[in-house]
Amino acid sequence: MTSTIEMKKLSSKNIVSPKGFTAAGVHCGLKHKKKDLAILVSEVPASVAGVFTTNAVQAAPLKVTKEVVYETEKMQAIIVNSGNANACTGKQGLLDAYEMQLLAAQKLGIASNLVGVASTGVIGEIMKMEPVKKGVELLNPDSKLESGIDFSQAILTTDTVMKNTTYATIIDGKEVIVSGTAKGSGMIEPNMATMLGFITTDANIASEELQKALSSVTDCTFNSITVDGDTSTNDTVIVMANGLAGNEPLSPAHPDWENFYTALRLVSEDLAKSIARDGEGATKLIEVEVDGAVSDEEARKIAKTVVGSPLVKTAVFGCDANWGRIIAAVGYSGAVIDPDKITIKIGGATMVENGEPIKFSEEELIEILKQHEVKIYVSLEVGKGHGFAWGCDLTYDYVQINASYRS
Repeated sequence: MTSTIEMKKLSSKNIVSPKGFTAAGVHCGLKHKKKDLAILVSEVPASVAGVFTTNAVQAAPLKVTKEVVYETEKMQAIIVNSGNANACTGKQGLLDAYEMQLLAAQKLGIASNLVGVASTGVIGEIMKMEPVKKGVELLNPDSKLESGIDFSQAILTTDTVMKNTTYATIIDGKEVIVSGTAKGSGMIEPNMATMLGFITTDANIASEELQKALSSVTDCTFNSITVDGDTSTNDTVIVMANGLAGNEPLSPAHPDWENFYTALRLVSEDLAKSIARDGEGATKLIEVEVDGAVSDEEARKIAKTVVGSPLVKTAVFGCDANWGRIIAAVGYSGAVIDPDKITIKIGGATMVENGEPIKFSEEELIEILKQHEVKIYVSLEVGKGHGFAWGCDLTYDYVQINASYRS
């Protein structure tokens, strides 16, 4: 293993920045005016890994993409639409997903089993295929940064901002880039809910090793966010690694493995936090850190319970330092705790120490809770487990957005 992890965040790069990737995004008519159809392409068939929603009801595009990930084990392109989830659409929905796969393959001149499909939007509506067919003809992927932006815009639904991040690292003396884009701002619970994430890298790594890395990273990033407690039917994170950086094949035994793994984790964490920050109607990102749990898994479980509590979320929105809601969430998380050892801090101000309430300044806490990022720290002192979770406040606008989502 390398003793020093080499990492650099590249603020001016996006999903097309790794060698050999192109993208496009257009308006085809699934939505009224905004871009709603996109494609991401690798110059060569890429190693692929994927993680998918835990909802037992899964949309037709997931079934198609899972075949590419688990059977072909290579992916060269993925076609994505917003405005229609193609979920709960029966046999016709599956036929439409396969047709989207075929249309993209024909457009690119590649085998259809190298093409993934992803959809997001309203559930239960049959896909309008005529706009999709016309839109595919308009897709002309290239490697310009503007094309990466077009892709990022075309996958959005109720999002208020695009979500992009890129890191560069060194492997075998060569620069390797890992870049990601995502959409999602509601229905993010409990694991991999309403979100789509796409990560590209020019690293040389086999699909099997890539899948292990993504699955591990997902537990402490995408599966550690929550917005509203709902789980969707469509959501997917796909990583494509085309090997064009020219490094030796990566595995945990490679001396630069930690460089790659850290870049993948940082990209995933950035995207996850961006989704939590952009929760529907949200005004604040909430980060909960739990230390001293019996395991890392238990720490993440407690952190996610706290950040997912509607009462905690509304207290943060209202700038109310109601630590009782926090300790209550810790208590009903189902994790092992000792109430007499719990310490709770909000933004560095101690509320509870070893189970005893500590006098604090309401004025100081109000100022802390007014910030756009609010950090809650919980110490349990029952083990060495450590973990984070991210979420957002719950606002009046959340109700407004979801009361008129189909309008």
